[in-house]
Amino acid sequence: MTQAGRGLAAGEALRTLGPQVLGVLVRRGADFATAEDAVQEAVLEALRRWDAPGGGTPADPKGWLVTVAWRKFVDARRSASARAQREIRVTLEPPSGPTEQADDTLLLLSRCCHPALTPASSVALTLRAVGGLTTAQIARAFLVPEPTMAQRISRAKRTVTGERFSRAGDVRAVLRVLYLIFNEGFTGTAGDGAGPSAPVDLAEEAIRLARQLVAAVPDDAEAAGLLALMLLHHARRGARTSPSGELVPLDRQDRGRWDTAAIAEGVALVQGALARDRLGPYQAQAAIAALHDDAACADETDWPQILEWYDELARLEPTNPVVALNRAVAVGHVDGPLAGLRLVEALDAGLPRRDATAAYLHERAGNLAEAARLYTVAADAATSTAERTHLTTQAARLYGS
Repeated sequence: MTQAGRGLAAGEALRTLGPQVLGVLVRRGADFATAEDAVQEAVLEALRRWDAPGGGTPADPKGWLVTVAWRKFVDARRSASARAQREIRVTLEPPSGPTEQADDTLLLLSRCCHPALTPASSVALTLRAVGGLTTAQIARAFLVPEPTMAQRISRAKRTVTGERFSRAGDVRAVLRVLYLIFNEGFTGTAGDGAGPSAPVDLAEEAIRLARQLVAAVPDDAEAAGLLALMLLHHARRGARTSPSGELVPLDRQDRGRWDTAAIAEGVALVQGALARDRLGPYQAQAAIAALHDDAACADETDWPQILEWYDELARLEPTNPVVALNRAVAVGHVDGPLAGLRLVEALDAGLPRRDATAAYLHERAGNLAEAARLYTVAADAATSTAERTHLTTQAARLYGS
């Protein structure tokens, strides 16, 4: 195998087995930072041994990595103890038995999503520890310098070091972080390539992690609802931009470019989750997304049923202004744009996308001059170039009409 091939093998080993091995060490009580260092050393040793002449992958690669990583962790702790002139009692050989086959995904995700961490730190640590991404990949995905991201991850690891995690924490906190990762990547450009330094598509990474979470907690309806929501939104991603890179609104998208397999999977997931009769916000949002994806064209969208689901979502999250704003659009389609506008005008003037929503409803009501003005205001406040270009184009279209 070439040197490049060995590098790729190391990256793949870290990506697939590294997080699983890290979860085992954390479950045994290893501190996060030292455990991660031990896992990385074990992966590098695996590269040297498995790719060497006469070597080869062992029958149980995960078990091999766990054994080596645990020994390296013990060595590191003993070295630290010697320097501190104290002895730490810890067993060299890892325990054996069925516990080594336990799924530690939720335990590891819970630690990465600890309430003491900021959302940004939780996202970075989750991608590093559970996703198996390199610091360089995460930095590029968030458009920050690698040293900056390294410091963020180091601070996060220091924060959770010393926290005991003998059992998994709140699944809701994990869902929030995975949704943040998905939203961060949903409007970005998908990465391609391979290897540990390849670009990363955060939306696809969030879906991959959500699949792991659903496998770890198969009876959690909200985990299934979140995965369904991601799939149903991601299915439209290829149609969200024009060939020139401009944003394409949902009602103008080429639905032939939607991923029908992802839609079918998402619909099946949300139907299964709803059948458990434990409704939560992610399930309600997934149901709304499924109704949008089910329409053959924009005119066939079942807005009355979408409004019913927004009523449910508003009941579940009565103080969420984004839910209120989106519900106003549904009201505008069911009861008329003026009814929707009355709801929008009652919301905080500083709410993101409030002006763009009001512009859309004014345009539907025939108030073209006011719609053009509000599109211009919304464009000035836009946080991305693509959104600013889209809103400016809408304003210009109406000003010229």
